[in-house]
Amino acid sequence: MNLIIVESPAKARTIKNFLGKGYEVIASKGHIRDLPKSRFGITIDEETQHLVPTYSVAKENAATVKEIKELAKKSDTIYIATDEDREGEAIGWHIAHAIKKDPEELPRIVFHEITKTAIKHALENARKIDMDMVNAQQARRLLDRVVGYKLSPLLSSKIQKGLSGGRVQSSTLKLVVDREREIRAFIPQEYWSIDTVFKKDIEATLISFNAEKLSKLSIENKTEAESIVKSVKADAYTISKIETKQRKSSTPPPFMTSTLQQTASSKLGFTPKKTMMVAQSLYEGVKTPEGTSGVITYMRTDSLNLAAEAVNGVRDIIKSRFGEKYLPKEAKVYTKKAKGAQEAHEAIRPTMLEFTPEIAASFLKADEIKLYRLIYERFMSCQMEDAIFEQQSITFSGKDSEYRASGRKLIFDGFYKLTGTEDKDKLLPTLKEGEKAEIQSIEPQQHFTEPPARYSEASLIKKLESEGIGRPSTYAPTVATLSGRTYVSIEKKQIIPTEIAFTVTDILEKNFANIVDVGFTADMEEKLDEVAEGHNDWQKLLSDFYFPFIKQIEDGKEKIVSLKLAKPLGRACPKCGEELLLRSGRFGNFIACSGFPKCKYTEQLDDEGNAVEVKAEVSDEKCDKCGKDMIVKNGRNGKFLACSGYPDCKNTKSLDHESKSSDTPCPDCGGKLLHKQSRRGAFWGCENYPKCTFISKFEPTTIKCKEEGCEGVLAERVYRNKEVYECVKCKARTPRGE
Repeated sequence: MNLIIVESPAKARTIKNFLGKGYEVIASKGHIRDLPKSRFGITIDEETQHLVPTYSVAKENAATVKEIKELAKKSDTIYIATDEDREGEAIGWHIAHAIKKDPEELPRIVFHEITKTAIKHALENARKIDMDMVNAQQARRLLDRVVGYKLSPLLSSKIQKGLSGGRVQSSTLKLVVDREREIRAFIPQEYWSIDTVFKKDIEATLISFNAEKLSKLSIENKTEAESIVKSVKADAYTISKIETKQRKSSTPPPFMTSTLQQTASSKLGFTPKKTMMVAQSLYEGVKTPEGTSGVITYMRTDSLNLAAEAVNGVRDIIKSRFGEKYLPKEAKVYTKKAKGAQEAHEAIRPTMLEFTPEIAASFLKADEIKLYRLIYERFMSCQMEDAIFEQQSITFSGKDSEYRASGRKLIFDGFYKLTGTEDKDKLLPTLKEGEKAEIQSIEPQQHFTEPPARYSEASLIKKLESEGIGRPSTYAPTVATLSGRTYVSIEKKQIIPTEIAFTVTDILEKNFANIVDVGFTADMEEKLDEVAEGHNDWQKLLSDFYFPFIKQIEDGKEKIVSLKLAKPLGRACPKCGEELLLRSGRFGNFIACSGFPKCKYTEQLDDEGNAVEVKAEVSDEKCDKCGKDMIVKNGRNGKFLACSGYPDCKNTKSLDHESKSSDTPCPDCGGKLLHKQSRRGAFWGCENYPKCTFISKFEPTTIKCKEEGCEGVLAERVYRNKEVYECVKCKARTPRGE
């Protein structure tokens, strides 16, 4: 028997169907060995000054490791078949160590698509684990652990409990904060336009006046605008020039991770996290007419390469479906301009061209078919002919001024034949040079310049990619982390930094300039690329960063002034007699007893800083345990209802328990799922409690868990900065996210 070890249970099932007898396929469910959760996990070798990681198998992974070990003992050959990127290479290396095997001796197979042909080809072309890629991932993991474990406690001690700092996270946060600073500092500038329509409804733009070319901001006020309008009205115009030229609209390149996330956001309204979740299921295996198979190539990639076989296949389809004129003479080749296309060898494309979106609609779920159609049509359109427009231009000349009107029409639709276009023709009437032209209407219009737009998730990912910050696997988790840490809020797709984000960024800029510097972060990514290529030593990279950074941390402990307010007020606590202090919290300043946590007496302050008596706000609800009034209180998660009979009755209830519900019914009884709050945080619970006791920390989906013997459903979540589906019952996680 041969054993193949992959990362995801879904992938394992798909591959098992291809190979049948003679092969056993098992999933590691992501990382099975990692740095410990509860401690730093890195020591310094005094002799070499190298950073030495301490890896361990987490309790939740012990059963998986045991199962792999037992299967390994019975196997003739053990294949490592984790994803072909640095993360996957490192996971394979950790698996080998966890089952007490020499990584150098285990054959390593790789594939970019989960199809029968790709798997068989991979088995015939096994290689060894690439230690350069493993070391690049180890370096990244240790760098992130060093920054997270050393910087986060410092921020918490100086600013506010619960804050975190990260190598990629902090530089990304600075981008968001810098954009908000630009918006706040922006001063609108007044300018005027002269909206003019010539006879035959030809809209034209004033491009020069009194021999001076006009830009958008040239006309600064109403007086200037009215003076120009008066002069223009008195002028006589003739058509001095008519130009017609052709312009091509080039085909878009195939998708890579960043562009897929951006396009899915703008066209489908998907968040980057959701896009990657859906893409993962398409990659790992869905139902098709030929059985379960992966229908797209690996979705974490920054490459634009395409397999020659796939390109030849799609060219045949284009020719038969649209005809010769839509097929270029030669296949189109795309290259990525930005540095560091390292993570994979091919762009995102469909694996089975015969599995068209029309056929797929009968097999895929609603979100899956939407994303699959996007990928399928993007791949096909990238090999079609360009669209061709006829660009028209008419120049109207007077004595002191000159106007220009522009129009265009589509003369060959090219790839628009498949994708369609929102660009409508703007046709100009047939005119002749030298012909007189009269103004039909003219109106001055006041405008004001607009501040730069806030980032959306899609535009932030585009910025991260252009700056070289992070890699395809880190884009979505980085944005999710900023939101999860309350550094930003997302409203109407706009990313808005919170006030604590400004405070954190200010301190990091003053004391850890390299951590938030975009150039430094991008340079570190390039150095990690060099490690993966065998051109840089990973331990030297770590040492060069670690020792100066630790010095910065120690300096910060001394130099950074604590922003945690604790000013004595000279008043005694009415409950215990200890001195009262003026403190600051996430909701502003307040008065608290210095005897905390033994004494929890507090006073709120009004807008002028005076202590106010806090009267309990009685709600209309009664306690469902003792029947007393429920009162409104403030907590770390906002307002909630608590029984007025406290401490005899400690019943609480979320204030907005009826306002936030899930579209997914309770998997146990079919009732409505409500979002609730407890002392342990937010969770989803059934409205029929206590008759139904279903609860889940994360919002469930309707996707059934495929673990044998489990009847649970899956919930989307981010686990250790990786996107996963997690069963609400057995806690099995699939697929592996990054």
